[in-house]
Formats: sequence, C-alpha cells, structure tokens
Amino acid sequence: MKTKGASILLECMRKEGVSTIFGYPGGAVIPIYDALLDSPLRHVLVRHEQAAAFAADGYARATGLTGTCIATSGPGATNLISGLANAYMDSVPLVAITGQTSSHLLGTDSFQEADLTGITLPITKHSYLVKDVGNLARCVREAYHIASTGRKGPVLIDLPKDVSMTETEFLYPKKVNIPGYRPTLNGHPMQVIRAAEALNRARRPLLLLGGGVIAAEASQIARDLVREFRIPCVCTLMGLGAIPGDDPLFLGMIGMHGKLEANRAVSSCDLLLAVGTRFDDRATCSLDDFAPAATVVHVDIDPAEISKNVPADIPIVGDARIVLEDLLPKIKLVDRQEWLRQLDSFRTRTEASPRESGLTARQVYSTLAAFLSKEAVVVTDVGQHQMWAALHIIHRLPRHFITSGGLGAMGYGLPAAIGVQVGKPDSQVVLVSGDGSIQMNVQELATLYTYDLPVKAFIMNNGCLGMVRQWQELLFDRRYSSVFLDGNPDFVKLAEAYGVTGLRASHRSELEDVIKEALLTEGPVLVDIRVDTEENVFPMVPPGQGYHKVLQAK
Repeated sequence: MKTKGASILLECMRKEGVSTIFGYPGGAVIPIYDALLDSPLRHVLVRHEQAAAFAADGYARATGLTGTCIATSGPGATNLISGLANAYMDSVPLVAITGQTSSHLLGTDSFQEADLTGITLPITKHSYLVKDVGNLARCVREAYHIASTGRKGPVLIDLPKDVSMTETEFLYPKKVNIPGYRPTLNGHPMQVIRAAEALNRARRPLLLLGGGVIAAEASQIARDLVREFRIPCVCTLMGLGAIPGDDPLFLGMIGMHGKLEANRAVSSCDLLLAVGTRFDDRATCSLDDFAPAATVVHVDIDPAEISKNVPADIPIVGDARIVLEDLLPKIKLVDRQEWLRQLDSFRTRTEASPRESGLTARQVYSTLAAFLSKEAVVVTDVGQHQMWAALHIIHRLPRHFITSGGLGAMGYGLPAAIGVQVGKPDSQVVLVSGDGSIQMNVQELATLYTYDLPVKAFIMNNGCLGMVRQWQELLFDRRYSSVFLDGNPDFVKLAEAYGVTGLRASHRSELEDVIKEALLTEGPVLVDIRVDTEENVFPMVPPGQGYHKVLQAK
C-alpha cells in the first residue's frame, strides 16, 4: 500500500518514540498538518516559530528525550534559527522539520524559499534536504539517531511540499548505518588508568561537572565518586543539579558569576577532573589564570573539545557515564582532610546588607525557594535573574534547572517552560524571567492558556535590561545607553488579557503571600515582582580577567 510522504514522516516519528510536536503551520507544511489529523501524535500550537524550537528544547532537557518542532518554509523556518543555535551550543537533542518550496522551484527564488540546509550548516549536527520521498524514512530515522547519540544536538529535515504529497511504499529502516558516524563511547583503558593514578596521587583534587554529565545520565555515578572518595566538586552553569546543591562537598558554580569558594577551589587544586564541559569563557574567564597548578583530566564525548580551550594533560574521549563507571573501581580513598579544611575556609559566610529601597533579588529568591517543592523544575530566561537563580536556589536534581547557557538567548524561558510542563505534566514548573526577556516571547501566554499549563512565571521587574545596565555601571563609567524599559506594560493586565492569572508584589510585606498564592493557584500564573533597579549580581569577574580580579558587593 502506498503512503504519502507526510504520513510517512509522522509514522517514522511515532516509531522513534515521539509523542509531542511543537509547531506552527503554513503553506508548505499543510500536507503534514492534514496528516496530523489522522495521527496519534500530539501537536502543541505555539504563537511564534521561535517558541516552537525553544519549547522542544525545554521538553528535551527536562525529559531526556529528543524534542521535535515544525515550521513552514521561508520566514517560518528562519524563525527556528535561534532555537537551533541554542540547542547546538548546549548539546540538546532536537529534530526540526521545515517545509520547503516544491522541488521543481528550488533555486528560482520562489515564494518563501530559503536555503535552510545552508543557513543552518554551522548550527546543526546534520541537515537533510529530502528531494525523493523514497529516502524520507531513512532520513527521519537517521535524524533521530544523530540527534540523540554522541554529543547530542539538533538535526534539520527540510521537506519540499511536493515530497510530502507524493506517495510511495513505506518501508521503515530496520537499522541505522551511517558511514563515518561512530561516536566513541568507551574511554581508552590506559587513559582511564592514568587518570585514576593521577587522582590517587593528588593532594588537592577537584571534580568539575558540566552539562555533559546530565546529558549522559551520569549524575548518580558522579555523586558516588564525590561521596565515596570525599572528592570536592564544583560545576558549570549547565551542570547545576548534577550534584545536590546542599551536598557538603559541593562548593557551587564556577565562572564569571560563580561562587567565590568554587572559583578559589579551581585556582588552588592540584588536579582538576573535568567531565562533560567545554571550558567556555564564562566558566574559565581568563585561560591564562585558570587552574594554574592543576593536572587537567578532561573527559568529553566530543574529541573536538579536548584541549580546545584548556590543554588536557590526560584526555579521555568517551561517554561521561561509561568513563566514570570505569574510573570508579580504580580510585582509592585518600585522607585529604587538610584540603577539605582549606576549602571550608574559602566558603563565604557573610552576605551583603540588603538595600533599603524596595525588594531585592536575594529576598525574592530566598522566599521563593522556601515554598518550592524539592522536585520543582526551575526554568529561566537570560540575564541577572538567571544568575541569581543559579546562585540562590538549591538545585538538587539533574534536569530540574533549565536555562540557555552557551547562546544566552533572551526569550527562551517562557516557551522552554511550556515544553517542560508538557513533558512533565505532573511537575511543579516555575519560570523566572526579567521584564526584558519575558517580552521577547510574551505571546506564548496564549499557549499557556490554551493548553491550561500550570506554569508559574515570576518576572523580576527592575524596569531595565539589568545585566547590560550592570556592565554599563561597572565597566563603562555609568554611561547608560538604551537599557531602561520605560514603555513596559502592566504585566498583570497583560496576563489577564491572555486569560492567565496575574499577581503583583511591590513591597516586602506582600512578597510571601503573593508567592504562596501563585503556587497554590490552579492553572498558569504570572507574577510581576518589582525589584530594585540598581541591584547587581555579585560575585562578578570582569570579562577577560582571572578569578582573583573578582568584584564583590560593597
């Protein structure tokens, strides 16, 4: 029996375990949307294609599954670009389906034609332009395999309209065979032995965990390594949750806004076991000053990351979970009490005095954290609120802190929270955003309302682009340029216009009651929290400087 390409596409998705698609229709994908009416797959209609990509990304991060999004040709497809770049930078498994003009019109600058495979070449693991319906099933199967194996990432399938309407015999490939694509999963045995021997000799070892640990489902084995062998641990922004934030051997996040004790530990260690991290500039700050006394053991599934930024003394290419499982039996319990006492002395025990004018971020986050479920999933946008969430909320579980790391995409938070809530319908999902970020995809409040997704969104409303304002204050002599958001809407009224419950807290006396009301209210809620315009995120290491140049609150 012959089947149309659109139905083949959806049936292949179903066989790959896809249950949900985030998308927005248009002329070139009408055949696919027509076939969706006869498919068991759930489609979540967003209000902008960028939100479809971000929602699929949030879904993937929270569930560990591959996210799927769909957009029409031309502007619909190009609106996915930020989402694809975001998934690529943070190694998130995602498959994007884009409609394309009919095959005979390719290259003629026809209506809504765009060279998607060319445009997305630098920001996808692989891309397909399917010109023959007979190749479609193979391409779909390969796409999901590539996205979810090795270093995970986004894959694009560009599908001309005529191909989705053409009929052929549907044969689902029994296996995937891609010559040249063989990710290395097992670390080289001799390198693992070298790493274990170096770790056993070290007097001041430190474990650094990145997002690759969470992607590889290696969090439990990392926790075993920390607890059984008393090895202290730090993490990157993407690694938050790999180790419980309240573990006594965890010192916190490193980097530009990392905790003082975490950065000092990196500067003082004599061995750094870095797993699933690419040593980006926000984590390392100055490469010349990073871990100056340490033997660096670098474990990563992507060989291109080894010694790319930080030279590795002992490189190990492989899957984080498999390598750590091989390493664990070779490690010895060594008495390092002097090192642990030194690290304990690094811990900051005093807090800066809060400003007297209005609510402070620390007050908001400490109050919010007190009422959150220990299994709540916290999603953020990008900016000051993101760093405060990283620093002042205890992240206990992997896949429970969802944020845009490498790309730093404002507008990510709300659609990502939608994806998280769809993927984990029984979880408490909390979004923390800023008054700048939330407006970049604020139309997705309609998606929250339409699907009755009980996301609780908290806007840290300081009337400005907070992180840019902070840099202009500290690094550009207070020359404020285009950072104050004087035309902000009334967010409570805006929420209500979309059918979402709107609340506001402007004073300390209101904060606790408003947060409790928001968390107890059924359905989606948006809370406008008016915070101090001039509050900064500290600690802060100025760009290009070493950890020792850190700026602290006065």
